[in-house]
Amino acid sequence: MMVVHGKFEWDSNKNEINIKKHGLSFDAILEVFNDPYFIEKIDIEHSTLEEERLIGIGSLNGFVIITIVYTERDRTRLISSRLATKKEEAFYYEQRKNFNC
Repeated sequence: MMVVHGKFEWDSNKNEINIKKHGLSFDAILEVFNDPYFIEKIDIEHSTLEEERLIGIGSLNGFVIITIVYTERDRTRLISSRLATKKEEAFYYEQRKNFNC
């Protein structure tokens, strides 16, 4: 079943899988899109001619850095979310430092 929350949408089954696997529900991570230092890049490995997937790295509550995968359609469709790896977290803070220069 599709869940719509404002400009976001996700598959409820995918959300349940994500909660079990990564401990993060899609409705709980939406604020990451409000992070002024949010980083977005194309997921070249998983994008196709029909669908461009994006990877985002940002902060929740100013403390927890997460990585999300999503695509832009009529709404932003969430595909997965998880805690950022150490490498992704370091990249986020490096970009954030550069942003403040």
